Amino acid sequence: MPSFRALPPSLLRQSGRGRGVESPDASRIHVPVSAAMVDCGVYCGGTRLPGKYTHAAALNKVHEIEAEGRDAFVWIGLHEPDEHQMQAVADVFCLHELAVEDAVHAHQRPKLERYDKTLFLVLKTVKYVDHESVANAREIVETGEIMIFVGPDFVVTVRHGEHGGLAGVRRRLEESPASLKLGPYSVMHAIADQVVDSYLDVTDLIETDIDAMEEDIFSPQAQTNIESIYLLKREIVELRRAVSPLATDLQRIGSEHDDLINVEIRRYMRDVLDHTIKAAERIASYDELLSSLVQAALGKVAMQQNIDMRKISAWVAIAAVPTALAGIYGMNFEDMPELDWAFGYPTVLLVMVTVCLLLYRTFRRNNWL
Repeated sequence: MPSFRALPPSLLRQSGRGRGVESPDASRIHVPVSAAMVDCGVYCGGTRLPGKYTHAAALNKVHEIEAEGRDAFVWIGLHEPDEHQMQAVADVFCLHELAVEDAVHAHQRPKLERYDKTLFLVLKTVKYVDHESVANAREIVETGEIMIFVGPDFVVTVRHGEHGGLAGVRRRLEESPASLKLGPYSVMHAIADQVVDSYLDVTDLIETDIDAMEEDIFSPQAQTNIESIYLLKREIVELRRAVSPLATDLQRIGSEHDDLINVEIRRYMRDVLDHTIKAAERIASYDELLSSLVQAALGKVAMQQNIDMRKISAWVAIAAVPTALAGIYGMNFEDMPELDWAFGYPTVLLVMVTVCLLLYRTFRRNNWL
């Protein structure tokens, strides 16, 4: 029989077992929501209320404020929660199970879905990876995800990846009470605005890489590295998948969800949509340019191979002359011409050198060497 180590009393209480030894199922101890919670704040009248809250206590506080006739909402931020943690939050905020599943497993395409009075927005975050040159880079664009649940009195953000933190967004909003007064959808706009602005920043940096690669390809003396072009094109494809689908979903905010989002937020979201379309157009142009660069690089490689083949052929032709003469005189026949002549050997060498020099001069004149 296998032995099991004893659990501390706190974990025994958390696991719901009162015995002093661990059963096989007790190894799956649930980590509390606080382990994945980055921040949780209650906002009323455009300002954040003092104090620290759990996700359930924060929502109860909001309901108390709403009972007094004032508007309030809670914003909870999570970073890579597991299934239990996300389900605990979903139970409190009544989130749909399909959206909860997407938020846990990530790797979703950008999309906007509605579940009754709750909007679920998925945004792809991007980060430019610094590198000396594309030839030495293994990755140029790093991607992550932010899922946003927005309801009448709550915002739940779920972030996946090590970049795209929302602390700066929260700080800027808390410094702008007028924005927070617009309700939880102002948080959705602020997050989407930061993510889309990062698209434009990344495309600006990638343009520098493309310009350097273009200069390298069309430089006569530079060696062309096609693998670098393919790497950059792969990153552009990944960036296009992160940006292009978002434009369609953002357009739906102003046309299909006007009963949830007020006019002012819809105006701000149109500005985010414009920036998204601008970023998508840039990425599409980069994709076309890289396709052209691939063709140009292949043409340059083919030309370099032709030049190399001409050089090889020229040297083979030069080497064929002494090889032929040496082969003839190496047959060891008795009646070979000039075998008994004292100057036969140096004459043959002189003929070899003369013919080789003439061929070398001819090939050089024709730019084969």
